[in-house]
Amino acid sequence: MKRRSFLRQSAASLLAASCWPAPGKSNRAEREWRQYGGDPGAMRYSPLDQINALNVGKLQVAWVYHTADSKKRPRTTIECTPLVVDGVMYLTTALLKVCALNAATGALLWRFDPFESVFGAAGAKATVEGAASPRGVNRGVAYWQQGEDQRILVTALSSLIALDAKTGKPVPSFGKNGVVDLTKGLGRDISGLVYDVTCPGAIYKDLIILGSEVGEGPDPAAPGHVRAFDVHTGEQVWIFHTMPQAGEFGRDTWPADTPKTVGGANDWGGLSVDEKRGWVFLATGSATFDFWGGQRLGADLFANCVIALDAATGKRIWHYQVVHHDLWDRDLPCPPALVTLTLDGRKVDAVAQNTKFGQLFVLDRETGKPLFPVEERPVPASDFPGEKAWPTQPNVLKPPPYTRQIFTEADVTNISPEAHAYALEVFKKLRTGNQWLPGSAQGTLVFPGYDGATDWGGGSFDPATGIYYVNSHDEPWIMKLKPAPEGAGYPYTLATGYQRFVDHEGYAAIKPPWGQLTAIDLNRGEIVWQVLLGEHKELTARGIPQTGTQNMGGSVVTAGGLVFIGATQDEKFRAFDKKTGKVLWEADLPAGGYASPCTYEVNDKQYVVIAAGGGGKPRTKAGDAFVAFALP
Repeated sequence: MKRRSFLRQSAASLLAASCWPAPGKSNRAEREWRQYGGDPGAMRYSPLDQINALNVGKLQVAWVYHTADSKKRPRTTIECTPLVVDGVMYLTTALLKVCALNAATGALLWRFDPFESVFGAAGAKATVEGAASPRGVNRGVAYWQQGEDQRILVTALSSLIALDAKTGKPVPSFGKNGVVDLTKGLGRDISGLVYDVTCPGAIYKDLIILGSEVGEGPDPAAPGHVRAFDVHTGEQVWIFHTMPQAGEFGRDTWPADTPKTVGGANDWGGLSVDEKRGWVFLATGSATFDFWGGQRLGADLFANCVIALDAATGKRIWHYQVVHHDLWDRDLPCPPALVTLTLDGRKVDAVAQNTKFGQLFVLDRETGKPLFPVEERPVPASDFPGEKAWPTQPNVLKPPPYTRQIFTEADVTNISPEAHAYALEVFKKLRTGNQWLPGSAQGTLVFPGYDGATDWGGGSFDPATGIYYVNSHDEPWIMKLKPAPEGAGYPYTLATGYQRFVDHEGYAAIKPPWGQLTAIDLNRGEIVWQVLLGEHKELTARGIPQTGTQNMGGSVVTAGGLVFIGATQDEKFRAFDKKTGKVLWEADLPAGGYASPCTYEVNDKQYVVIAAGGGGKPRTKAGDAFVAFALP
């Protein structure tokens, strides 16, 4: 069926390739989707209301585009949020190809294979099919325009590529024949180390600003420094050292003898821009090794920080650290959302940053100081050799956490007697009782787990109401440390790898709910509603109430009164009433929608599009579709 569908799509592409969509009021940026987060501040909000709470039940498939490059082994995924500009949609596929489609019909306009172009046919085969890119993770592209010069900027592993938006051809004046090697210019040789960019860069004037994905240890890892490049030439313009160098602010939060093999402190989830202030905002992850920090004793600035930089120069304006000396892989997983709130009757520009541990930090955009109370609480010390856990950690008092924070014996799964007995036996062997328990040889329960509460999908914010919508899941993990093999080059490693804590059938070992969608009023710092997100149909058939599921990908909120989200393991796409949390519409996808959707208008018609790429961390079947929905 997919093959026939793709052939029909290809035939339509031939007819459409010579005629671009007619311009109209859809050219207005607010009715399109020009940035990864919808707007430079990553609110994921649309003022469109043609599709609304009264008629959303009539939504139907408008078109489907099959990328035809998904793989079962290694299992691929698509995490891309497409951009839509002047009636043209730009997206990345399961194996990181770039496509331009007619946004009204899904017809292909052009297609670019970065591996074949950059590395040649042999390199493309080796890179895509080999170990270098088993996941094919890329969350989209960036768009830049100056007059008639329109460019798509995309990253493929460690390359930054500039394409002509009309033709899909590399821009020869950018870098070397359209390509910049991102492994250069970091101030350190990272040959042989993991370095790629999975989220689109942020555009500020003539700069594209990039974070990175790097190794998490215990092997040597690249540093996560943030850089800006000239969109005309590809020249590196500035670098912000997320691991401060000698003489820089924050260097004293690291040991003087920190090994050069320590890396991380990287922004891998994307960035946001305040164009009026000329500031760029980023959110960083852990320093390496994620689970043992004996080589980096200290607070480790600027790991696990929300940071404001001067977008033109990279100069630090302020920072706020949400985890000190991270030992739990508690990366900040998504761009800071730039929002405006009404507090005590006055308008306040703010930054909303959600976390893997289910706490939402709301900071003053000018100063970085919390707008609601945050308390530094004492946390357990470490007894693992060479480790010294930081004595306190920030805990947000308002708004309240949107997922459970502690997993006690009373929380052990109850979906069946067998599941309870199996999970309880494991639970009693672990260190439990505090979300900040460091790693141990015995085994430590980490909850919320490595993938969240909330992961890279982030949330969406309605500027009309001040309500923030965020999806999350409750999934425990087990962290067990052991000495590394002799000659490994590092002292400690994980004894059992990245280990989910599950029952005998593979379901989360904690009592449901396992997945939820939460509405939080940021003007008051209060939860408005919380509902289950997702269903395991096989459990429902056994008489078990809806549990919610692990979810990956985010939401979009609209002026039409709706929150659209896929993300769930049941491979559904849903529209929720943004006032009540009631499901108003749902549709089956050909594979899991583990991407954040976008919505836009072309020729007076509103569309909602989501990538159905499956695979990924939810481990469901892989897919290759972008599905567009519209009213009849």
